[in-house]
Amino acid sequence: MSEEMIIFARTYDFVSWLVPLTLRFPRAQRFVVTRRLQDAALNFQELLIEANSHRGNMRAQKLRAADTELLKVRLYLRLCERWQWISSRQYRYASEIIAQLGRLLGGWLKTVTPEPSGSA
Repeated sequence: MSEEMIIFARTYDFVSWLVPLTLRFPRAQRFVVTRRLQDAALNFQELLIEANSHRGNMRAQKLRAADTELLKVRLYLRLCERWQWISSRQYRYASEIIAQLGRLLGGWLKTVTPEPSGSA
């Protein structure tokens, strides 16, 4: 249970760092890549909250959806670093946090056992 609580704190800290950073991205991209990055990060956080309020198969579904959002965050951050919207140092920092979130998410997902189907 403590790993699950850590993921909430780390995600909150990451989103709190990321959103202000994206406000410095080129104005022309604020409604395209910037918005998608912000949405993916916030969707990830929301899906964790939703997963926490469910059990069984629904929890597993929410966690898998969160994993997909985390993959999107990784992609958008790679693009931002390539386009030099963030520094290599900022990218390394974000990558470390995302890797940690991925490990925490994977650990949580492993603890979720789908409800047996067809049991009556």
